[in-house]
Amino acid sequence: MTMRHGLLVLLLLLPALPAAAQERFITLASTTSTEQSGLFAHLLPAFTAATGIGVRVVALGTGQALDVGRRGDADVLLVHDRAAEEAFVAEGWGGPRHAVMYNDFVVIGPAADPAGIAGLRDSAAALRRIAAAGVPFVSRGDRSGTHAAELRLWHLAGIDAAAGRGAWYREVGQGMGPALNAAAAQRAYLLADRGTWLAFRNRQDLRVLVEGDRRLFNQYGVIAVSPARHPHVKSAEAERFVAWLVGPPGQAAIAAYRIEGESLFFPNAGRPGT
Repeated sequence: MTMRHGLLVLLLLLPALPAAAQERFITLASTTSTEQSGLFAHLLPAFTAATGIGVRVVALGTGQALDVGRRGDADVLLVHDRAAEEAFVAEGWGGPRHAVMYNDFVVIGPAADPAGIAGLRDSAAALRRIAAAGVPFVSRGDRSGTHAAELRLWHLAGIDAAAGRGAWYREVGQGMGPALNAAAAQRAYLLADRGTWLAFRNRQDLRVLVEGDRRLFNQYGVIAVSPARHPHVKSAEAERFVAWLVGPPGQAAIAAYRIEGESLFFPNAGRPGT
């Protein structure tokens, strides 16, 4: 092969090199809150820059994300329903589960507050007032971590919210952003994660009315899907993502994400009880 011929072959191969590099990626099934809050746009480029591994996100409710993991259609999960996460690990679909970060849920509602819940620190009592007043409440209704938290609060309140379905209780079956849009349009109450609320711009007259209840704590966990169940998953790359996320670089990147000076998530990997 002449030098000229060799150079020609190299030039022909150069356009394919970036595509080949881009083929190294993992699929991350996660919640709509991590996507719609803007966290991933901040976090994932830092991981890719550090490792050369791209991340393709499938944003779903936590229940659906766990189902994606059970099917082997994702390599790693970042979700926020601890009971469901621990069941996923106990069933052998992945693990171990690692705590990553937390924020909290807040009860949002119209500024006029027809149910009179503003300032309450008991979220279950707030839901009881909403149900008693029969005023609109928007539920995600999508098996997400937020939906699971909402259902737990209705149970604590002693209310069968489904009995009001179609009247004051309105399920949208969508992510946090669309649910907030629906609440804004209908001047309704809803339970939201604080991260998505802070990133949300179509607030109209919605306000945070109830916050600070310890039952509104919102913990996120990360789980690599089991290669024993699904041999095709990119286990080594997924474990590298987990290690980066719960290690100093990932935890620092989470802490650095702010909107208008306010933190949306708080890193807590490795803390007992999380």
